[in-house]
Amino acid sequence: MPRPFQIACLLLFSSILSHSQAEPVPVVTFTLDFPDSQPEHYSIRVQSNGRAHYQSGGRLSADSDETDSFDLDFAVAADTRQRIFDLAAKAGYFQKDVASRQKGLAFTGKKTLSYKDARRTGESTYNYSEDHAVRDLTGLLQRLSSTLEFGHRLQYDHHYQKLALDEELKRMEEMASSDQLIEVAAIQPILDQIIADPSVINLTRARAQRLLEHAGVH
Repeated sequence: MPRPFQIACLLLFSSILSHSQAEPVPVVTFTLDFPDSQPEHYSIRVQSNGRAHYQSGGRLSADSDETDSFDLDFAVAADTRQRIFDLAAKAGYFQKDVASRQKGLAFTGKKTLSYKDARRTGESTYNYSEDHAVRDLTGLLQRLSSTLEFGHRLQYDHHYQKLALDEELKRMEEMASSDQLIEVAAIQPILDQIIADPSVINLTRARAQRLLEHAGVH
């Protein structure tokens, strides 16, 4: 039978393991609501372990009442993840109001950044912020949304209108060359499908291949 010391060690280990499993994973969440834009709403949730979720929705076009939604679970690369959490720390984990008080600013969408871990919680909503860390983080997450939305449109085009793929991929190449896209690996599955599809013209398949190569995705 186990000795008292062994039993005590087992109980201590069990307690530590239980506490570790229950402790929430640090997470940064960004949401943007911008009526009449496409998408009208999106949210990005990034955990410190690299797991992430993206959700967006809005009308298919300005003159349409039809709505479209998109959900994607994906993994964020270590360097991007580190950048996100470093900027959140520099911004004080959004525990104070980060909104600019300047008058007459153009409306670019209602934005909310939030942070949560085992010890702290913070959230702030803004149109524009003068905090450099908040601005940098906003720009990074908006570029991430742009990349994921390209993937969303590519899925639609590949299924319903393959001739539209080339123009979409051309735009992606232009934006990638000026570092306006990040985490292209998150949409690798649809790019791989386009590359492998013999019914897609070779020029278009080559664009998809170049995008992956430019992003260092193999």
